[in-house]
Order: sequence, then C-alpha cells, then structure tokens
Amino acid sequence: MFRYVNDVSNIAQNIIQNYCRNYDIAIDATLGNGHDTDFLSSLFKRVYSFDIQKQCILKYKAYNRKNVVLINDSHEKIHQYVREEIDCAMYNLGFLPGGDKNITTNYKSTLLSIEDSLTLLKPNGLITIAIYTGHDTGKLEKNHLLHFVKNLPKNTYGVLHHTFLNRHNNPPELLVIEKK
Repeated sequence: MFRYVNDVSNIAQNIIQNYCRNYDIAIDATLGNGHDTDFLSSLFKRVYSFDIQKQCILKYKAYNRKNVVLINDSHEKIHQYVREEIDCAMYNLGFLPGGDKNITTNYKSTLLSIEDSLTLLKPNGLITIAIYTGHDTGKLEKNHLLHFVKNLPKNTYGVLHHTFLNRHNNPPELLVIEKK
C-alpha cells in the first residue's frame, strides 16, 4: 500500500488535517457510510452532515456524536441549514458503496451545493471533492465540475486536481479548492 498515492478519501482527509487553519465548522455534503463525518467530527467543533437516504441518517444517528448535525436532505439545500461560515466541506460523490447504484449524486445539485459552500467558506478554508467516474452520471458530473472549478477566480481560489495516471477502469479523482 502506498502512503500518499492511495485512496482519494484518505488523501482528502490528510489535506484537511494538515492544511485547514481553523477547526470550528465543517460540512460533510455526502454522509453515506459516515467515514468522512467520523473524521470531521474528530477535528471540528461542529459538523453538518447531509444525505438524501434516510437509512444513512438513521444508521449514523446510532453513534450519537454530540457535535454532528444530521440532515436528511439534499446537499443542494445547504443554505437552508447552515447559516454560519465554514472552515471545510467534503464531498464524496457517486453512489453509496453497497447501496442502490441508481441513487447517485448529480451535477446540478452538486454544483448548487458547491456554490453555497464557497459562499460560506472562510478565508483559508478548504473544499475537497472525491469524484467517481465508473458510471455515466459520474462522468457527466466530473465534466461539469471541472468546467466550474476552472472558471473560479484565481485571485480568490486555488484549485488542484489529483488524478491517478497509471490506474485503469475509471479511477477516482480528487479536487481541492482553497480560498485565499
């Protein structure tokens, strides 16, 4: 196993742990199995965690994390639930591992959510976006996301695109956005 070049979720977590300046408020825009929420709740004072799938919310609720606010709604509605500035947002796009592969994130709601996260993001804050392109919806989502982030103002945001060059079969990719 490689230490750096491994799972994009681990890389995203490493970046957040080492490069976030403040650890007050974070968003996990895609709760899923709860791994990113677990990570964020170990660092941040409060974590807002979104998922449209009720079973994800109910499963995670059993952990009874006092600093996690679970929201059974789409991440495109962040602005309805989060009114304070954030230090970090994590996105793990695609479908729930082991779940219904017909329920996926989609570029329209993801872009709305990222726009809201950018508005809420404090200076020196980070957004990580793990993209999975092994399905048609994921490929479409990636294309729209890349177009969007390429057009962010460079005097306000730095954007880095991590991609595996020697892996086959649509390996995951990671976008990192840092606000100046």
